[in-house]
Amino acid sequence: MKTLLRCLALLFFLALLAAGGAAYVGYTFLQTPPETAGREELFDVPPGARFARVAEALEARGLVTDARKFCWLARYRKMDARLQAGRFALRTDWKPDQVLDWLVNGQPVLFRVTVPEGLTWWQTGRVLEEAGLVRFEDFRAVIMDKDFLRKYGIPFATAEGFLMPDTYLLKKADVPDMAQARSVAGRLVDTFWRKAAPLWPDGKKPASEELRRLVILASIVERETAIDAERPRVAGVYANRLQRNMLLQADPTVIYGLGPSFDGNLRRSHLDDPANPYNTYQRPGLPPGPICSFGVAALAAAITPEQHRYLYFVAKVDGGEHVFSTNLNDHNRAVRQYLRNRRNRR
Repeated sequence: MKTLLRCLALLFFLALLAAGGAAYVGYTFLQTPPETAGREELFDVPPGARFARVAEALEARGLVTDARKFCWLARYRKMDARLQAGRFALRTDWKPDQVLDWLVNGQPVLFRVTVPEGLTWWQTGRVLEEAGLVRFEDFRAVIMDKDFLRKYGIPFATAEGFLMPDTYLLKKADVPDMAQARSVAGRLVDTFWRKAAPLWPDGKKPASEELRRLVILASIVERETAIDAERPRVAGVYANRLQRNMLLQADPTVIYGLGPSFDGNLRRSHLDDPANPYNTYQRPGLPPGPICSFGVAALAAAITPEQHRYLYFVAKVDGGEHVFSTNLNDHNRAVRQYLRNRRNRR
């Protein structure tokens, strides 16, 4: 019996010792910054980043001493799901609590926002508004402002097609206003011109009419395929159709003309409607303007389309590769196969 009591006492003592040791380790972590003579570090938190990954990056940059303990601290304070995205000015002489508070409640130096490829101007405006960078109506007014369009050399009634997809680090105004919208929109357009510059033939910006053609065609290519390797071939199909005075018959242009109210269901009545200025089933040539923001790959394809004899294409499955045809019989056969594939996937 005495042996049992001694064993229990020993176990109790060891438990106390372990608890005390853990408490000391935790206290030391909370009270000890990585450096005493601190320095400022700019630290990026991507949108949707997992807290564990952020903690590991903080440790690697010398901003916390232990990523795992930092995760424990965040879970204890119920802050592990509250990170802001952006670029933060942190210091290596801050204690872990201060680093955590700044990432959750502090003001980022710059806010990170991603504008994906293929968005319309109104979808881009919503992305920027949801990030707290602009008010949608201010953004709309700016990208349709004649002075703004003239300043940035945009030969259309809106900046559609020139709002370059990319991941941006942008300043956020305390209260977004028209000046902020102009600054953000200008940054997107500046990025377009910077990324497009190496692609222009002979290194020269095209004249207005050629620029219009390339931008419109690039936007259609962007919406027709997400596969970079197919984009020059798709551009070649439309170049061939234009050369033969054939209707483009591009579904994405019709959809764009239907505007934000489009419900996702393209109907025969939409294809038959000549009142839609973007209806390339009814109106010859290119539509009056670009239909989305496109990436560099789509613009490169529009500038240098693949040389071939294809006039038609249809997807093998939704969102996948396409079958290209030189004649209508082969194309109709490929369409029937697409419909069979679609039924089989349901």
